[in-house]
Amino acid sequence: MTIESILGMIHKILNMRLFTITQTDITLSVLIVFFVLFFAVLIFSRFIARRAVQKILSRAHIDEGLQYTFQRITEYTLILIGAIIVFQFIGINLSGLAVIFGLLSVGIGFGLQNITSNFISGLILLLERPIKIGDRVRVGGIEGDVLEINIRSTTVRSLDNISIIVPNSEFIISQVINLSHGDLKLRMDIDVGVSYDSDLDRVLLSLREVAQENPEILKDPKPLVHLTEFADSAWNMKLRVWIENPKRHQIVRSDINCAIVRKFREQGIVIAYPQRDLHVCSSVPLPLIVQDERARD
Repeated sequence: MTIESILGMIHKILNMRLFTITQTDITLSVLIVFFVLFFAVLIFSRFIARRAVQKILSRAHIDEGLQYTFQRITEYTLILIGAIIVFQFIGINLSGLAVIFGLLSVGIGFGLQNITSNFISGLILLLERPIKIGDRVRVGGIEGDVLEINIRSTTVRSLDNISIIVPNSEFIISQVINLSHGDLKLRMDIDVGVSYDSDLDRVLLSLREVAQENPEILKDPKPLVHLTEFADSAWNMKLRVWIENPKRHQIVRSDINCAIVRKFREQGIVIAYPQRDLHVCSSVPLPLIVQDERARD
């Protein structure tokens, strides 16, 4: 077999008609050209969005979350434009292609409802921005930081440094707590029970001093101390404070708890613990029973 015959066979295979779309013959060579060009469009779109757009927006000192939104929208727009150009380049009429997609959408829609829902939800997240990159959120009982908002899902990095893939629709149809949305100030309530034998004024003063001595607690709104309940074995006190960085709420809470323990020990204040008093009463005089037993003996 000569080289010419081999090349002729390869040419015949590449130009063999596989199927037809809108009166355009689709061959293996057309498919190869399509996928190569479309892959190039993806690479080009990602490069422009992540390098050029990000570089321009960073110079403008725009918020990181807004930069990510512009970056994603730019990438999706370039991909859409590139796909149209690729279809036109290989000779497929998009008007006829739209008719085919319209006929298939009814059947495909039932099988791809979740994917479509997540895609639309992803666009809503990027445009409406109820959450953005870097936000501290709680979803499904898990707390973490938003890393990426993709077409189908959002990546949340938990406090245990575990990446959690959350479908975009969860952020739209479910309740999501965003600790970083709008005003970043976060209120914290620290509960502690003190013994009834404690000096109440000293307890109130000690809790205020704990709040004042912590540099991460805001002066405005000012910290408050409340006596919330007369419990079985303690006065239940509540220290209410505000912090500026919601991502540090667990660390600040631990620091305050430790400071309360140290301050109470300095002031001789006892942190109450559950206790029960047991009173035993008897209606029968025990000494008489003992005397009767001795008399019988």
